Amino acid sequence: MIDQNRASPAKRSNTTWAQLKVGDTASIERVCAQRDLLLFAHMSGNRNPLMLPSEEDKAAGSEPIAPSMWVGSLISTVLGNFLPGPGTLYRSQTFEFAKRVHIGDRLRVTVTCREKREAPEALFETIITDARGELVCKGMALVDAPLARVEIEPRDLPTLILEENEQFPHLVALAAQLPRLKTVVVCPENHASLNGPLLAFEKGLIEPIFIGDREKIAAAAKALGADLSPFKVVEEGNHRLAADKAVAMVRSGEAGAVMKGDLHSDDLLAAVVKKEGGLRTGRRISHVFVIDTPTMDNLLFVSDAAINIAPDLMTKVDIVQNAIDLALACGEEARVGVLSAVEVINPAIVSTMDAAILAKMADRGQIKGGVVDGPLAMDNAIDMNAARTKGIASLVAGHANVLIAPNLESGNMLAKELTFVGHAEAAGLVVGAAAPVMLTSRADNDKARLVSCALAQLYKYWRDNGKPFTGADGEKLAAE
Repeated sequence: MIDQNRASPAKRSNTTWAQLKVGDTASIERVCAQRDLLLFAHMSGNRNPLMLPSEEDKAAGSEPIAPSMWVGSLISTVLGNFLPGPGTLYRSQTFEFAKRVHIGDRLRVTVTCREKREAPEALFETIITDARGELVCKGMALVDAPLARVEIEPRDLPTLILEENEQFPHLVALAAQLPRLKTVVVCPENHASLNGPLLAFEKGLIEPIFIGDREKIAAAAKALGADLSPFKVVEEGNHRLAADKAVAMVRSGEAGAVMKGDLHSDDLLAAVVKKEGGLRTGRRISHVFVIDTPTMDNLLFVSDAAINIAPDLMTKVDIVQNAIDLALACGEEARVGVLSAVEVINPAIVSTMDAAILAKMADRGQIKGGVVDGPLAMDNAIDMNAARTKGIASLVAGHANVLIAPNLESGNMLAKELTFVGHAEAAGLVVGAAAPVMLTSRADNDKARLVSCALAQLYKYWRDNGKPFTGADGEKLAAE
């Protein structure tokens, strides 16, 4: 049985009409994704609103229905790829749909040869069931089975880019299974900085404590039509003092995380990094952008693009370790590409020397939890063909999901280019401190703030338990 959501293309051979036997069977599994519905609408022109995801439907708690012909098309995937396989041609197909399919449903698609007719005809029973084994669709397919043996090489299809990214919702849903994280939101004195934490509260991620100018917070709430009566609001009009009070609340155990509102990052970070009364640990703090790109199947972790301007080698050690930790907390493997302009060591380019040393330090166990390679240029870090062309063979080249920039300028440009040119979505977290710090930009939208809260939840769980949170059975975990 093949999982079509995960399986990579592999060389395949078909089953000829002469080789085919009555009773031969093949199956795949496929999870219905939002992307499938959008692509089917583009391809077919069917824009039935019942079958298209929308923000209004999400707010109303309703789910779109997968088009029945998209469900039925999965049968041709099995017939054309696996049994009989390459060279198969349809003559006819019948369908009976027993139930509807929604986003997230896992389907099992099975074809079974029931009759061999005069060559090359063969009749197949086609059945689709859900994760509970309940019938979704059944029918019969009459095909021309291939007469000659065919073996096909993997073929990459052109990349299609949709702006709807799918990995962040998984992180939010996962984090929502954890107890709410008490979070001090510093100076949420405008629409975006207040609505983000309120949305995170609605999603079950955080329990916000607001600190700042009470009148400005109240005015922002009024503009949103939000009721702040269920929440604690601490008065402090001075931004620097508000940041100090927020950090003190974390140190005292009153809260478990800090979130930036409508204040300058320097004001918040000054309180976080204080030698006395801050949230310092033995490690340098750094910022990690977590980026969901529509052209990649995995998240990208980019660091440091917000805090350390021109990090030296030992600072980069902490930057790499922090990024690895966050990747692991999100349930991802950490394949770290240390970036430079070139992939060869050049003493005239300091970043190539640093990258080579970082890779060797990881080999010696001085950096833990991930595989580190460098120097790598951006192309051969994430593109396998580019890595092969340049003769780079490693566990990271072409597969990097953690990207370490040489300095803040290049890291920031990389993250912004992915977001505004590559149609990626980005969230971020400050790691390496004694508690998660959500250093959102004042220009970030509500979704970026929501996902940052999810990152804080998962990172805190990882730090407290030494393993990633993979989901709770039954009811939501009891509050600690």
